[in-house]
Amino acid sequence: MGLIARQAEAAGIPTLCMGSALDILKAVRPPRAVFLDFPLGHTAGPADRPELQRAIMIETLEAFASLTRPGRVKSLDFDWPLDPDWKISAAMASDQRTVRDESPQYQNEADRRRAETGDLSALDRGCEICARP
Repeated sequence: MGLIARQAEAAGIPTLCMGSALDILKAVRPPRAVFLDFPLGHTAGPADRPELQRAIMIETLEAFASLTRPGRVKSLDFDWPLDPDWKISAAMASDQRTVRDESPQYQNEADRRRAETGDLSALDRGCEICARP
């Protein structure tokens, strides 16, 4: 997500990423990002709450004005409306993934270097996703 967003920005296309996994947002370092402390897969809110989704999208789009330094993540102040104990339920599930914290996690050392330096030279050979020659 961050690499693609940085490529789009380099081409003059403003981007803003939304996420519910703060460690991932910090690791991929998109030019602009908003974080919602919602269950994964529900970044824009529950499907049956259009008013909440609209409020989230308005605040997300307003972040274009306030997020002027690359790599900043703005936390949006919304509460998950369906189950206030969703984090406890999620923590009790038999999840074998690495424990989340605020430190970035990478698949490998090359990913870490690219994320920390913004070095996209590995993509110079062309990127089908970014439509680069």
